[in-house]
Amino acid sequence: MITNDMVKEKLSNVMYPGFTKSIVDFGFVKDIAVKDNTASIFLEITSSAKEVEDSLREEIAKELKLLGVDDLQLTIKKPQAPKQMSNSQSGKNIAPQVKNFIMVSSGKGGVGKSTTSVNLAIALAMQGKKVGLLDADIYGPNIPRMMGLDDSEPRIEGNKVMPYQAYGVEVMSMGSLVEPGQALIWRGAMIQKAIQQLLQDILWSDLDCMIIDMPPGTGDAQLTLAQSVPVAAGVNVTTPQHVALDDSRRSLEMFNKLHIPIAGVVENMSGFVCPNCQEESDIFGIGTCEGLAKEYDTVVLANIPIEPSIRVGGDEGKPIVYFYPDSVSGKRYLEAAKTLWDNIVKFNDNGEIGNESIQPTMPEGVSACSSEGQAHAAQQKSNDSCGCSH
Repeated sequence: MITNDMVKEKLSNVMYPGFTKSIVDFGFVKDIAVKDNTASIFLEITSSAKEVEDSLREEIAKELKLLGVDDLQLTIKKPQAPKQMSNSQSGKNIAPQVKNFIMVSSGKGGVGKSTTSVNLAIALAMQGKKVGLLDADIYGPNIPRMMGLDDSEPRIEGNKVMPYQAYGVEVMSMGSLVEPGQALIWRGAMIQKAIQQLLQDILWSDLDCMIIDMPPGTGDAQLTLAQSVPVAAGVNVTTPQHVALDDSRRSLEMFNKLHIPIAGVVENMSGFVCPNCQEESDIFGIGTCEGLAKEYDTVVLANIPIEPSIRVGGDEGKPIVYFYPDSVSGKRYLEAAKTLWDNIVKFNDNGEIGNESIQPTMPEGVSACSSEGQAHAAQQKSNDSCGCSH
């Protein structure tokens, strides 16, 4: 006689497409009912892709046939398919195989920017998107460790570097291309070149989106990225303390000045979840980012509490959204990724994405501080005031 437990055991052999984790481990199996040789199963998955559903149906039918199930009644609930993008992006784009670039930034360090980048990237992949994750934090590249890649060696194909694959995401980091522990003491021009090479010299595939973990602050790396590719959305990461919010304003102002649509704010360390009783306590303040988000006409994507499993996951390369999707933080990252994608669709439909207005005006190789650069700037100013079109 076939039992629910026997069916569940067979379903634990069905891997979610693109991952090495089963639909049971992910918590996607919501209900099992067995009567005689008929099995009724209800799944709720995070991907809208038809090929994901088709693959699951085929694999589940194959596993349950081995068990002797003659009649399989399989219901799969999935999110609505994303809208077709309007392709209205304009301006320079040195990595055109990536449809949408997402800049994750913060006004200061230590607020959980890399943790946010990792979990948003994996959450988007779990929802059926083809995702890249670029660690552009030149001074403190932590993503290799967080993605379980800290001992991996880069692979060269032709004159390009292959990105790593982890948790359904293509990954590359400056930390994977330099000696461990090496200090990078670089001037602005070197930072600019590094950012451009990470986009051009890595063999990224055709991606729906790329999450880019930026260095803290509002400097050369942010400007270089915005001038190199049309950034579809900016995400600001902060903590609830007012001293952190002051720095967040600088980051949000940067998005505005670079004409980057603001997709939202992530409030980290927003409360504490006790690992024993699961009660959420307010220790640093919760919800202080709401006013900041309204001030910049955006939303709070997520209030992520302190959970020990986030710290453990980061240290051990086991991101919480992948290993504990039913945890408080796991659910909030998944919801944040959905809202982020909805905003990107809106920005595309409204034609808000482009970097034409912030392209450098200096000829290539000419410094703005040089006599040649100053003469060029004076000529540009003269042209702008003469009333002619150019």
